[in-house]
Amino acid sequence: MLPKNSLSLAGVPPLGMRSAQRALLPYYSNTPQLIYIVQGSGVHSTIFPGCAETFETESPLDRRARSGDRGQRSLDRHQKVRRFRREIFLHCLLELLIGHTMMKFFLAGNPQRGVQEQVLGRQQETGSQYGRRGSEQEKGGNMLSGFDAQVLSEAFNVDVEVIRKIQEQAPERGVIVQAENLRFLLPEAKEEEEEEEEREWHSRRGIPLNGLEETFCTMKLRENIGHPTRSDLYNPRGGRISTVNSNTLPVLNWLQLSAERGTLYNNAIVAPHWNMNAHSIIYIIRGSGRFQVVGNAGKSVFDDEVRQGQLIVVPQNFAIVKKAGEQGLDYIAFKTNDNAMISPLAGRLSAIRAMPEEVLMNSYQISRQEAKSLKYNRDELSVFGPGARSSRQYA
Repeated sequence: MLPKNSLSLAGVPPLGMRSAQRALLPYYSNTPQLIYIVQGSGVHSTIFPGCAETFETESPLDRRARSGDRGQRSLDRHQKVRRFRREIFLHCLLELLIGHTMMKFFLAGNPQRGVQEQVLGRQQETGSQYGRRGSEQEKGGNMLSGFDAQVLSEAFNVDVEVIRKIQEQAPERGVIVQAENLRFLLPEAKEEEEEEEEREWHSRRGIPLNGLEETFCTMKLRENIGHPTRSDLYNPRGGRISTVNSNTLPVLNWLQLSAERGTLYNNAIVAPHWNMNAHSIIYIIRGSGRFQVVGNAGKSVFDDEVRQGQLIVVPQNFAIVKKAGEQGLDYIAFKTNDNAMISPLAGRLSAIRAMPEEVLMNSYQISRQEAKSLKYNRDELSVFGPGARSSRQYA
């Protein structure tokens, strides 16, 4: 069977997060992240250090107080805020993080010990570490809570009482902060969709928009990988597969990660294949099915039913075959290479089909007719319908 520490060996600790309505989670992490939205919708902002605040928002209070002098307006300026919804794939809610020890640093709220252990993992600390007293370590809180209030007051140039409000968060607030009256500037959904469509059109044709659209401050961070029109492979009897890599989302070149989203109809099969240059971490979004994984010794290391909410790691060069159950199967696979490649063992583009018949006959001690059947009885690419065979016959 697959080793219990297979996630650690792959170097990609996953993290699931559930957020209530109108909740905030301001934080930063010590690792790059990929986030897949399993359910719901919301807004997301990735802060680019040193980049301009291109959004300007006027509060309702400012609008009421305005007396016609535009020079006296008080505007809130911030970096871009993006909408997200189910099936959206984000750089930056299922998360995949690079590195063996993932840590999150919360900028607001009051993380509780139980939540910190769940999110950050257990860390051994001594009472004298970094010269801090044990009582101070027990206190905890967000990242700003650990600083001296007077020093922060000088750093932000604000009254010390403001800093104390930030630091002395109520214990019940927790990591995820409720924000009932949250308002900020967002582009219209239609405008965002049109912008995404234009980017997609130019990207597929290799046409730059203006030569400046993919700068550090304006790089594209999201992809609707789950939409049917986004499919890279489609079989009306079997299902569809979409991929996102550094060619479609250039920021992934920095992260050395990519992803695959699959929807399999009932009893459909994804061709047995191996990942040539990446580990694969597969999360079952919906449905159930049977996965088989074979290791380098030619022995089965995993052969079992997988269901919604389960996670499986497939190491590089291990072979896998996926078969959906009666209700079908949806999955998302994160891969540890920005341009992950597979080599199928069956189907039109398979390694077996590329071999001469004589090689197959002698390798497996089979007849020529059996070699022809092995090569040509599956004419689909890699998503197979249940029990389908090519109508082609060979003498």
